[in-house]
Amino acid sequence: MDLAGLGAIVTGGGSGLGAATARALAAAGAKVGVMDLSADNAKAVAEEIGGLALPCDVADAAAAEAAMAEARAAHGPCRVLVNCAGIAPAKRVVGRNGPMALEDFETVIRVNLIGSFNLLRLAAAEMAGSEPLNEDGERGIVISTSSVAAVEGQLGQAAYAASKAGINGMILPIARELARSGIRVLAIAPGLIATPLLLNMPQEVQDNLSSQVPFPSRFGHPEEFADLVLCMCRNAMLNADVVRLDGAMRMQ
Repeated sequence: MDLAGLGAIVTGGGSGLGAATARALAAAGAKVGVMDLSADNAKAVAEEIGGLALPCDVADAAAAEAAMAEARAAHGPCRVLVNCAGIAPAKRVVGRNGPMALEDFETVIRVNLIGSFNLLRLAAAEMAGSEPLNEDGERGIVISTSSVAAVEGQLGQAAYAASKAGINGMILPIARELARSGIRVLAIAPGLIATPLLLNMPQEVQDNLSSQVPFPSRFGHPEEFADLVLCMCRNAMLNADVVRLDGAMRMQ
């Protein structure tokens, strides 16, 4: 898929993986909508790349529909959706004060899983109703963000791991459904990526974590996530897969 001139949406585009992805797509010629819960972050990245700021709660159906309509009016139909919006609070199922509050679990599922599906369904409808982009009949691509925690979740990650396992579980059936419309569906499962969540930890903790990555023995860079997004967009035979981006790390 040639990205030049295509409408693209990146959720969580105001920081971290999403911001790196928005920059990479814009550099490749896409017209990028930067969707983020933080209006300030969305505006800052959009202004940097010449994109469109789309403040939005990804799990709110009406808000997402309005944001998609705004992007469509400015950039044409969405052809590339990259779901990067997510949260990763750590909490034990049974802590010192008793069981985890049910709303804490629900919040993570709402943002990470329901939010990803919400944008996927809207973007897929736009793609399906658009003309093919090439001789393969390709109309668009959706890439969601999973995590190695989907299969190797750590203590305190019950909600986060469940939300990412849900991402993994929906990739194949949705890819099968949307194949007739020429829409590819993929996910990336990052390991330890140098986002603010990790970089704000004490240096000794960072050093210990990075030493557990076989090769290269360091945190991944957000730009490496963005590079994989571009590769997925350009290689039409990549479909219905969850691709790990973790330097061969396997969490104990």
